[in-house]
Amino acid sequence: MNGVHDMGGTHGLGPIAPETDEPLFHHDWEGRVHALVIASPTRANIDAGRHQRELIPGPVYLAMTYYEKWFEALRQLLLSGGYVTDEEMAAARADPAAPKATPRLAPQDVTRGLSRLGSYLRDAPAPAAFAVGERVRARNLHPTGHTRLPRYARGRVGVIERVHGAHVFPDTHAHTGVDDPRWLYLVRFTSRELWGPDADEHDSVSLDLWEPYLERA
Repeated sequence: MNGVHDMGGTHGLGPIAPETDEPLFHHDWEGRVHALVIASPTRANIDAGRHQRELIPGPVYLAMTYYEKWFEALRQLLLSGGYVTDEEMAAARADPAAPKATPRLAPQDVTRGLSRLGSYLRDAPAPAAFAVGERVRARNLHPTGHTRLPRYARGRVGVIERVHGAHVFPDTHAHTGVDDPRWLYLVRFTSRELWGPDADEHDSVSLDLWEPYLERA
């Protein structure tokens, strides 16, 4: 998807100002939003959650804080998934007469649930198309749906640094829930390839990119 949600390489958004001893959450409500997202049944598809945040209108998105975006996406996913009704959302309380699904994460299961490692690694559907050291070009794709291919890398040439194996393909998973495993590669791009001759010749950017994003250079 093209839009303000893909901010990589974009000018005019102001400097990044790291905080010394930055707290995990700046406000108590942010921690509650984080917990709600983790415990929600919508968490089963992280790619759908990312895409839902991309559906927030650009001017609204730019005015929101990080966890405001999380909260708005969660609201919409709960409504569209039928987990709550419009009336329940407006009243901020559940309808005691409505049937409820089994909670995805009960209080006694929190520690075990959050400490268990998960993986998007899957069996490969076919041999890998590229190998370490091979030059590849990020395809000039402009999908209307979710993608993990940054806009600034499209059409640029890089070198395969690592083959990660086959992983869930987010472009399919976000919209269908189907894993559609594809090979995933670590690709290194020089800064001058990305930003032009004025960039520092010693800098580079390495991106994890799925096979459908790539072609031979």
